[in-house]
Amino acid sequence: MLDTAWLAEEIKGTFPNVILKVNKKLDAYTYTRTGGPADVLLFPVSKEEVEEITKWTHEHKVPLTILGNSSNVIIRDGGIRGVVMILTELNGIKAEKNQLIVQSGAKLIDASKRALHEGLTGLEFACGIPGSVGGAVYMNAGAYGGEVKTVIKTVEVVTLKGERKVYENDDLEFNYRHTVLQETGDIVLETVFELEKGKKEKISAKMEELTELRTAKQPLEFPSCGSVFKRPTGYFTGKLIQEAGLQGKMWGGAQISTKHAGFIVNVNQASATDYIELIAYIKEVIFELFEVKLETEVRIIGEDAPKESDDFVAMGISS
Repeated sequence: MLDTAWLAEEIKGTFPNVILKVNKKLDAYTYTRTGGPADVLLFPVSKEEVEEITKWTHEHKVPLTILGNSSNVIIRDGGIRGVVMILTELNGIKAEKNQLIVQSGAKLIDASKRALHEGLTGLEFACGIPGSVGGAVYMNAGAYGGEVKTVIKTVEVVTLKGERKVYENDDLEFNYRHTVLQETGDIVLETVFELEKGKKEKISAKMEELTELRTAKQPLEFPSCGSVFKRPTGYFTGKLIQEAGLQGKMWGGAQISTKHAGFIVNVNQASATDYIELIAYIKEVIFELFEVKLETEVRIIGEDAPKESDDFVAMGISS
């Protein structure tokens, strides 16, 4: 078992300026408001710090997990061992001619707002996507007919060995909610978006239209992990869930949204286990009724919480 006190002390000694928390629950950092503790939680403030910490964890064989805005992730109730880096402090955005150069921790929504400010078109579809730019690149985020793959020129990453490299658009092997980064584990540092000059009034009008659509259709009033499932070929997930009679179903504190059946919302202090078990139940019912295999869009990471009987065994008490 990893010695958390030793790990925190070693990191603080090596990186004295890094923002560090020990055994910190991650529910405050996820959109579902669920998630167990991270052994050591770090908030790097520069690309160089990310690079050096990644290199250090690789050399010391310490598990490393990267989080951005955590809008499309469920962290199990047992939390995450080793080091968790949250990149939200890496949020710089700058414009150069028709390009936006955006650090990985910046919100995709903020990037779309900056594009509007600069009179650049191409990111309007992203005006309601709550994730970070790094997360958006990692999963090729999209909405309302747009995907980030259409506007990305290059992506700077650091490999899990702590080495920097740059991907061109074609290198990323974009697919539906997928990029090669999901295989390599490379960490996004910065993305260059290639946009076009447009009229601010037209860009603003499009963003307002999409915001109204999102507000009308999505359960924004509750914590959620966004769209839970990928769209199966030839079907709409929400419609399948409705036809199965599952819309509104409660599981612990989690509920299939009554506003949009493709969302699971936290209505009463749900746990990550509530979410995960409800997801499994939905998959089972949909397959039984329609022979359609649902695939999760949300990432599920971390460890399950220990069972009560496991605690007794650990203390030398028979249950």
